[in-house]
Amino acid sequence: MCSSSLRLAALGCAMLASLSAQARELRVCADPNNLPFSNEAREGFENRIVDLVAQALRAEVTYEWRAQRRGFLRETLKAGACDLVPGLPSNMEGVGVTTPYYRSAYVFVTRADGPSVSSFDDPVLHKATVGVQLIGDDGWNTPPAHALTQRGVVNNIRGYTLYGDYRQPNPPARIVDAVANGEVDVAVVWGPLAGYFAALQKPPLRVTPFGGTQKASDLPMTWSISMAVRKADEPLRQEVEAALATWRREIDAVLAAYNVPRADVEAR
Repeated sequence: MCSSSLRLAALGCAMLASLSAQARELRVCADPNNLPFSNEAREGFENRIVDLVAQALRAEVTYEWRAQRRGFLRETLKAGACDLVPGLPSNMEGVGVTTPYYRSAYVFVTRADGPSVSSFDDPVLHKATVGVQLIGDDGWNTPPAHALTQRGVVNNIRGYTLYGDYRQPNPPARIVDAVANGEVDVAVVWGPLAGYFAALQKPPLRVTPFGGTQKASDLPMTWSISMAVRKADEPLRQEVEAALATWRREIDAVLAAYNVPRADVEAR
């Protein structure tokens, strides 16, 4: 009888422990239509990296899907709709950010038979049709737009909103499509977006990091990327940071599989 009671008690403790482990939830806010970063089918590289973090935390991932527009953080993370947001600049203010898990930069995208461009100082940019990303309906300039304007490259520019037509799949990819179909000769595109979609074109497009001896722009062209939690949630930030360190090699492999151009000082 006593032995039986002990076994039942042990079984009950095991079941409670199991339920406790299963009960942990990692609530993540992400864009449902924004490959290569994330989508509702969880096919983006951020989705895969979040899964690695959740594995380390022994948590189940649930998503709060929201188009990544202005006000995104205010309406999601800061409003308590989720606890974690991947893929934010490491210098983002008002949130608790992890150590960066990758660093990338804007790149030049051209066709294999098109001009070879590796610098904002290249004279070909004054003659070619150049595509640049713009942010929002008001056309707020991105760093490449500033760099080109500072060099007098203005009349041959074609702007492509980073938000795009959200009714279409992967709206930011239109600028890469524009290179492939000859709408523009060269485009300056954020590295992860460029690397992923350029490789999917037939034939694949050429992706070239920017160079040159002069400073490209008053704005940075290279960005470190982190995950973010609410400012007060330091325990979770530390857990996520530890998880990113644990899965460092696996994260590097995910980024490589999605053709993310790396600007890390030393990719591991």
